[in-house]
Amino acid sequence: MHAGAAAPSAEALMRSRYAAFVLGLDDYLLATWHHTTRPASLDHDEAQPPKWIGLQIRMQRQLDAEHAEVEFVARYRIGGRAQRLHELSRFVREDGRWLYVDGTLY
Repeated sequence: MHAGAAAPSAEALMRSRYAAFVLGLDDYLLATWHHTTRPASLDHDEAQPPKWIGLQIRMQRQLDAEHAEVEFVARYRIGGRAQRLHELSRFVREDGRWLYVDGTLY
């Protein structure tokens, strides 16, 4: 998917976006972000870059043909300290492509 193929589901897009964070593929992350919520650029704290260590999909729900939610927990380390990002992400499908819209952090 990082080469341009459309993700077949919101969950598949979530997994590919996690991999893009791990690999530092900012262009892919921005390209798969819905234009109404996409930032102009991604800010990275280069002094303390995260080391991503795992992704757990807790739930995925298809709301209708064009909308879905994915709840996930991503684990990472910064400066040797374990952290986690727990989010319910919202996705929309436009022109046959799933896009990340936004999320609610837990």
